[in-house]
Amino acid sequence: MDETFEWQDATTSPSDEGVPATPSTTTSNEPPLFVLPPIAPTPESVLQGPNHLDSDIRLAKRIVSFSLAFLMIGSLAYVGFILVDVGEITGYRPGAGALEAQEVYVDMIQRDQVSLDGSGVTVCIVDSGLNTEHQDLKSLKITKWKDFVGTSSAPYDDHGHGTSMAGLLVADGWMQGIAPKVNLLVAKALAENGSGDDSDVAEAIDWCASNGADIISLSLGGAPGILPFNFGAGRSSAQAAEDAAESGIFVIAAAGNDGGENDDGDVATPCSETSVICVGGVKQSGTHWEGSSVGDNNGRLWPLPILTPRSDPHKKPEIVAPAQSVAVINKEGTWSLSDGTSAATVYVTGAIALLLQNNPELATNGSQGSISNINQVKELIQQSSLPKANQEGHDDNYGYGLLQIKALIEAANPESE
Repeated sequence: MDETFEWQDATTSPSDEGVPATPSTTTSNEPPLFVLPPIAPTPESVLQGPNHLDSDIRLAKRIVSFSLAFLMIGSLAYVGFILVDVGEITGYRPGAGALEAQEVYVDMIQRDQVSLDGSGVTVCIVDSGLNTEHQDLKSLKITKWKDFVGTSSAPYDDHGHGTSMAGLLVADGWMQGIAPKVNLLVAKALAENGSGDDSDVAEAIDWCASNGADIISLSLGGAPGILPFNFGAGRSSAQAAEDAAESGIFVIAAAGNDGGENDDGDVATPCSETSVICVGGVKQSGTHWEGSSVGDNNGRLWPLPILTPRSDPHKKPEIVAPAQSVAVINKEGTWSLSDGTSAATVYVTGAIALLLQNNPELATNGSQGSISNINQVKELIQQSSLPKANQEGHDDNYGYGLLQIKALIEAANPESE
């Protein structure tokens, strides 16, 4: 029986969806948007003038009044279009909360301290698809697309999660992706309800690898099986992820969202695989996000599956990145805030893309092209990530630390510092 996968975003906050909330219509003491100038009293000499002059004045007044009214209505409609999302009418910008969240996280992970854009690097996103009609994706050109759920030859997203995740990587508008100029491959392996079969995910991973991906981004995860092998179930996502990594392809996956009371004792599959880079989540304060799954790195016999002890630099999760109130685009053409290690995964995917752009020898088309480059980058992550206060070594919640893009690139190029 195939494992079931679900996208690794816990919640989406509707309060910030689309554009800012509708302004209050209650009466206040604030001055109106427009104030008509007082009309000076008409001189008595004019009132006693010829009838045609009287008529001209009345006509002029009507023209001025009509023009001012038209201007006011047009201005109010424009302001309403910017600030209000009524029914199916969509404003042209995200809300203040989304813009602020984006700025906070860009600063937190040092994205604003590097000028790279991911050019020349190929990233494959395995998710629920992609709606290319969003205005923040208007300059996007998908390199290749494959539908493993249906038969569509054109990109689509009937769930929305894939669009949100792709936006974090390649958006170029109000939302700015981490690596907007990468060559993007998109594999739809999750259905309309956000879940999918393990065999479909495995097939999608293999497709990414065979189509030249340098990085495979998996903002999804499934509970590990009771047995180490799913007999009769065919190829698993874990096998596909390990095979991709052994050929030098970076596989970035979500730790999962079952932290806290719901924690099952380890990170999700295929994030749990040795060579996969597993990503946990933090809040805007930089502290651990409670929903992020915790890694079990000491090994265990029970509960199943049996886990062997993990060693550096492969302890899970390896790294943490933004996962709470993350600004994302929607398939409906709007914006919102989202929680989950899905988003954290894409932040790290983008960071690795920037690293490979700056250091192409670390990519599969470089001089190594084997799992040795994966291990090398994991060591760079271990060296460059920002640990939490008083952290020594690896932390089962916080990994080796918080993603720091500038520090990661500098760690790979110590002579250029």
